[in-house]
Amino acid sequence: MDALSVKAVAVELGVSPTALYRYVDGRWALEQLVGESILAELTLTDDPSHGIERHLLSFALQLRAFTHIHPGIASYLQTLFPRGDSGRRVLADEVAALVRRGYAPDAAIVVCGAVASMTIALAASEEVSIAAENEDADGLDRERLSAVTHLAVDDRLGPAHLALPQFARPEYVRLLLTGAIRGLVHVAPPGRPVHEIVADLAATGEEL
Repeated sequence: MDALSVKAVAVELGVSPTALYRYVDGRWALEQLVGESILAELTLTDDPSHGIERHLLSFALQLRAFTHIHPGIASYLQTLFPRGDSGRRVLADEVAALVRRGYAPDAAIVVCGAVASMTIALAASEEVSIAAENEDADGLDRERLSAVTHLAVDDRLGPAHLALPQFARPEYVRLLLTGAIRGLVHVAPPGRPVHEIVADLAATGEEL
């Protein structure tokens, strides 16, 4: 997905881009064709013993792992999801898993959509970092060292930054997703109507 273009596919097939356009209506159609083909390989595992928070975390981590073995799919998902049959199947499977845990279908769409959006955004960010590292690993390391050095000598941020625990990226992502999911489930528990969820969230900061 990360190297996909009409021209690249035409070259791979040994035809002209013009010839390819007879079968695929531009890059958007080509992207959907390939993206949905990749998504067809995604099968989510649902452990019925998992409660809501643990289930949603498992869903997020499975989705993140899938993006890691298919570079570019995170950006495809971030642009628009679901776009085709495979995306709708993934969404329907996750909605069904939440319905089994007490959610109404519309609330299930809201909850799993929020978790998927966060996960995909994190995965897309990781893809950018990985691409930068592949392109110029030494340059990126210098930038990282510079950023850490400037933090360390900042009177306002340095002491606090040095006191922070250090996490590998996968562990940090897991903790971040867990915190976000816990907050989401707090405001959107099973049985709560979508209009109440929205009203609750909208009321926060209204005085601002």
